[in-house]
Amino acid sequence: MKKISLLIIVLTSYIVHAQSPVEINGSLSVKGNQIVNSEGTPVSFAGNSFFWSNTGWEGAPFYNKHAVKWLKNDWKSTIVRCAMAADPEIEGGYLDDPKGNIKRVNKVVKAAIKHGLYVIIDWHSHHAEDNEAEAIEFFKKMAKKFGKHPNIIYEIYNEPLKISWDDVIKPYSEKVITAIREIDKHNLIVVGTPKWSQDVDVASKNPITGFSNIAYTLHFYAGTHKVGLRKKAEVALNNGIALMVTEWGTVNANGDGGANSKSVAEWMHFMKKYNLSHCNWAVDDKKEGASIVHPGSNPKGKWKEKDLTESGKLAKEYISNWDKK
Repeated sequence: MKKISLLIIVLTSYIVHAQSPVEINGSLSVKGNQIVNSEGTPVSFAGNSFFWSNTGWEGAPFYNKHAVKWLKNDWKSTIVRCAMAADPEIEGGYLDDPKGNIKRVNKVVKAAIKHGLYVIIDWHSHHAEDNEAEAIEFFKKMAKKFGKHPNIIYEIYNEPLKISWDDVIKPYSEKVITAIREIDKHNLIVVGTPKWSQDVDVASKNPITGFSNIAYTLHFYAGTHKVGLRKKAEVALNNGIALMVTEWGTVNANGDGGANSKSVAEWMHFMKKYNLSHCNWAVDDKKEGASIVHPGSNPKGKWKEKDLTESGKLAKEYISNWDKK
């Protein structure tokens, strides 16, 4: 009896104290074209991107600690992303309501830290160079508040449009990186690339130098982007830069349409092959293909199978099994 009781105590203790992704891997850094853990081993994390954080939008209520906990426990997500809205022409974003948006981001970041997940703080803009000062101010705040935690990843420009890497995106990025590094010397920084973060090959020909732990953003939507974009990613990797897929969708590039399971499978194989971390778009109940739950679903999680969209079911299948051999 005593032996059985002791075994139960040991097993219970193991369950309670099971290590989180951050406890296991520690601080992330860049080594060559790979993102590695504190032991220098290449790592790959799978999880979810929250929707635009705009005040009054469908995605805003999902920015809460309960949703983060649910994604960790039910989806086995190891990384989440805060898409902190920062486009000037869109109502309700950071430039329109800084307090509301920061409050939502803080909730998700604090929950991710509590539960040992990696968390991307994303300046979710298509025109970040137009609000450089505001971006610098925001990331300085985030670095001061959260930079001591190894969970933090800064994504300083979501999706630049068809603009120059050399003349616009790179100079902007260098200024923002400088501001972050004055406060946070080590945590990973991810830099957006031209044409909706697809031209990673262009960025790889003239990468940012003088800073450590810099990676580059690759985005894809499986219904639209196929082998051509993967070839661009391979060029970038062969040129020696590290990539992170901070946003991907099962559907078309406009965020709508049906889930393309064949193309998603091809992309998952590609990301597994090259150890690419990735966040699925999006934690939201908006009526469009990319949302993971149907309209009216509980923003705090507790989703049943019937609550998940076609995209949500497919994304959960890959995310929850990502660490399995």
